[in-house]
Amino acid sequence: MTALTSWLSTWAERVSGMGALDWVQTLVMMAIGGLLIFLAIKKDMEPTLLLPMGFGAIIVNLPGVYAPGSEHGAFGPLSTLFDAGIANELFPLILFIGIGAMIDFGPLLSNPKLMIFGAAAQFGIFFTFCMASIFFDFNDALSIGVIGAADGPTSIVVAQQLNSKYVGAIMVAAYSYMALVPIIQPPVIKALTTKKERMIRMPYEPKSVSKTTKILFPIIITAVVGIVAPDSVYLVGFLMFGNLIRECGVLNSLSETAQKVLANLITIFLGITISTKMYYADFLQVNTLLILGLGLVAFIIDTAGGVLFAKLLNLFTKNKVNPMIGAAGISAFPMSGRVVHKLGLEADNQNFLLMHSMAVNVSGQIASVIAGGIILSFGLGA
Repeated sequence: MTALTSWLSTWAERVSGMGALDWVQTLVMMAIGGLLIFLAIKKDMEPTLLLPMGFGAIIVNLPGVYAPGSEHGAFGPLSTLFDAGIANELFPLILFIGIGAMIDFGPLLSNPKLMIFGAAAQFGIFFTFCMASIFFDFNDALSIGVIGAADGPTSIVVAQQLNSKYVGAIMVAAYSYMALVPIIQPPVIKALTTKKERMIRMPYEPKSVSKTTKILFPIIITAVVGIVAPDSVYLVGFLMFGNLIRECGVLNSLSETAQKVLANLITIFLGITISTKMYYADFLQVNTLLILGLGLVAFIIDTAGGVLFAKLLNLFTKNKVNPMIGAAGISAFPMSGRVVHKLGLEADNQNFLLMHSMAVNVSGQIASVIAGGIILSFGLGA
């Protein structure tokens, strides 16, 4: 009986300060968590991201869970996990090893000119930064702009390095929109292209890429980026290290582990840990909603920039490219590449764009990390 009384007293103390608005906001955040879980399970939208984010959002918004000053921190083990893996950028960097091990640069190396589409699709980063600078401080605006990289780990690293006050909102926006690429991109692509353009076929003629080239590529890219944009060398370096594990041919078991076990484990930890930044009192604010809106703008502009660049290129080239592949230049790998391939088949069931779109998609992965490093150098040098 004494234990029950003590428990009731502790619980009542924790929720005693909650007013009617607090309860409403709590229910809203729990509903958001439920929506993320629904999208993960029912719609199969990046379940490894959305399911832990949604479940974590429910946990941290349960009445009585928030306990400032407790021995385990505000959110107990979740806060500990956040401090151990996200506050020091450890999780995002380790995840890059897994992502690098997943990427096959072969299609890109056999057709290097596709790399320009990855660069073109980063326009949304700088456009969004300009828009965000109207409402936010310089470093916060830079951090918000990186949402347009369509790369969750890069967004986390940049926001943490620049000491942004809105790390939570930036993380949630970056990962949520990455998962929603199949919903965001198709309407933008269709609005900017005709069916005739979407039906343009691009025959894939694979060229032999030597093992030596595949091994040297990640090493050279890391060295070049380290010289040109030193602040992004760790982002690019961990990504390329993962790819080197894949291509070296002597670490097959490690490559398999990095691609599956390591990447999945870190993604789960990231998803559920991000939820510590989804507490209703911190999340349901005007600035947070504005950041979510700017993040959506960033993804739309990235997509539009890639498509329009491809259309512009077609004005001056004899061999036309399907402008949709420009949209795959965002870093949401491999979702964006798959979206473009699916739209190609929708327009013409014999139009196979997968290899081209994936080549552009992996170039976007490199370009987004470099762009994040450039943004980081702007903020650290300010």
